Amino acid sequence: MFKGQPKGLFVTAFANLGERFGYYTMIAIFVLFLQAKYGYSEADAGSIYATFLMFVYFLPLFGGIVADRWLGYKKTVTIGIVIMFVGYLLLAFPNILGGKEMIAIYTALGVISLGTGLFKGNLQALVGKLYDNPKYESKRDSGFSVFYMFINLGAMFAPTAAQGVVNIVMNKSSLTYDSRIPELFHKMDTSGLTESAKEGFLTIAQTQDASVTMDSLHTFGSQYINTLGGAYQLGFGVACLSLVVSLLIFILGRKTYQTSKVSDSNASSGSTQVDEMSGKEIKERMVALFMVFAAVIFFWMAFHQNGLTLTYFARDYTDTSVGRFTNIWFDLFTLIPVVITLVCAFLTVKRYDIQTKNVFRKRLIFGILAIVCGIWAYVRISGFAVSNPFTPQLFQHFNPFFIVVLTPVSVGLFNWLSKKGKEPSAPRKIAYGMLVAAVAYILMSLASIGLLSPMDRGDIVDYSRVTPYWLISTYLTLTIAELFISPMGISFVSKVAPPKYKGMMQGCWFAATAVGNFLIQIGSHFWSRVPLWSLWLIFVVCCFISAVFMFSIMKKLEKVAA
Repeated sequence: MFKGQPKGLFVTAFANLGERFGYYTMIAIFVLFLQAKYGYSEADAGSIYATFLMFVYFLPLFGGIVADRWLGYKKTVTIGIVIMFVGYLLLAFPNILGGKEMIAIYTALGVISLGTGLFKGNLQALVGKLYDNPKYESKRDSGFSVFYMFINLGAMFAPTAAQGVVNIVMNKSSLTYDSRIPELFHKMDTSGLTESAKEGFLTIAQTQDASVTMDSLHTFGSQYINTLGGAYQLGFGVACLSLVVSLLIFILGRKTYQTSKVSDSNASSGSTQVDEMSGKEIKERMVALFMVFAAVIFFWMAFHQNGLTLTYFARDYTDTSVGRFTNIWFDLFTLIPVVITLVCAFLTVKRYDIQTKNVFRKRLIFGILAIVCGIWAYVRISGFAVSNPFTPQLFQHFNPFFIVVLTPVSVGLFNWLSKKGKEPSAPRKIAYGMLVAAVAYILMSLASIGLLSPMDRGDIVDYSRVTPYWLISTYLTLTIAELFISPMGISFVSKVAPPKYKGMMQGCWFAATAVGNFLIQIGSHFWSRVPLWSLWLIFVVCCFISAVFMFSIMKKLEKVAA
């Protein structure tokens, strides 16, 4: 998977890793922040979140045009990182505008969106240019899979970082995270609570501070949400630091992804000195691309529920603490050595080809790694308590974790199928991915049967919750779908897009994602309006229809991709 790739792939991948770490740290806690500190409803927080994501993924179209016509990819990417830094800084310190916090937050979201628009698509277009070299063309799909895996390495540790910052701030104030407190406080502050709900709130508050009385309950709630809100804002500050690292990597490694002077001048001046295509071929390619863009809209609408309704489900309907062995899934510093132990143990005992060199040395290295990581994991697990609380944002590390673990598997599978002449085309992989995504939300529908729906909860404090394995299974299934869709889609765009429109078409890929992201608010809109089990069927139907559409135009797509 890594062998034979251009050096520039790894520099750009590490630069993207840093930026994505900051971005996903922010995404993991953003709707929780809006609701906890400002009392936004699920629907209103969802609208803000969806609008932000729409611009994050739509503005790469603008960024692609800027790079194609004027600045070139490298300058545009660099400017984008700097602008994003300013946005995250403003989000971390919204009081900088003299107490007008929401104005500062909306401004920060706009600035982050603009910076991401300049950065995201153009970095991928820069990667695509590396594979225009005939030497690397055959490595294009696997190269984008590697690039995508590095994105998810950054995203994988982001929720853990967010939880770590929140826990540190809360512990300094002798508090612990409890998702019920902000909800009950804001209800008390607006519509009011029933006497039984107030009693329940007081009982919860006294687990944090035994001195709280009914008279001081409001004061406690106000102090709690201010502390929790400040903890979330400090989490946003993590993104600032990660962007500094990203910028340094991108600048110091610029020689590895340097394009030819002719190519670079074309990108910055809008010159048409590129490989010419007939008008008919350009039209065929553009039509095919836009049909794929239309199809993936529904996948992104379903997939990006991870930061919205799936996070609501994690907060409101999933167990808040787990036993010693289930906690392995929620502690990356245990989960990762467990995985390494299993992989290295397999590589130690597997049969190697008789022509493989240094077999004994390989077995020895893998064996030592298995033992060291196994001991590390054992020590970590031994230190777990019988009951281990965790915050809902931690569920968001499962998708990138599964991406990192399963990417080598998917690349190996597709390489094996390729050698047999049976590898599906990129468009066909995308269609299969749509069907898998539909299965993920069938799991969520099954998990929700029998649960008290949000529209029926009212002021009820305690109600049934389900095992976290429902959400873990859903994230695993969505990850498999993503591996069939996202890296393959990016690769398909970089291959099919007419040369002089490569940056713009990468931007259009993100514009399609933007439309899907804007539609994610459908989930939050219906959160308190329909039975919980039926909410997830919306996404099942959308993904299935999208898959049928892709299969119906498959011949046309495979023709232009040939």
